[in-house]
Amino acid sequence: MARKNPLTDAALEQIARRFAVLAEPMRLRLIQALFAGERHVGALVVATGGSQANITRHLQRLTRANILARRREGLLVFHRIADPTIFALCELVCGSLERERRRPAPTPARRR
Repeated sequence: MARKNPLTDAALEQIARRFAVLAEPMRLRLIQALFAGERHVGALVVATGGSQANITRHLQRLTRANILARRREGLLVFHRIADPTIFALCELVCGSLERERRRPAPTPARRR
């Protein structure tokens, strides 16, 4: 499906940066863990199996990209999904991969 108005180079750069942020498995694990709602950093460490320092770095990157939002409550920092389009994007990609996974593998051609 072609767009009526092609994107500018600046817009394409911004889109590429967004995909680059999402091109990290741990960040995808964090997003997946936040699908159920807001969670504090400690809960995300448990949910993903990462170290607190590593999780914190990834959360900062996702927050700077405006994918996540955060709030502080005392000593705890809670994160949530700030950009709801991430749900649709994940559904599109995951659905596509699931359909691809279910597709039967082609049978090899027989030699005569």
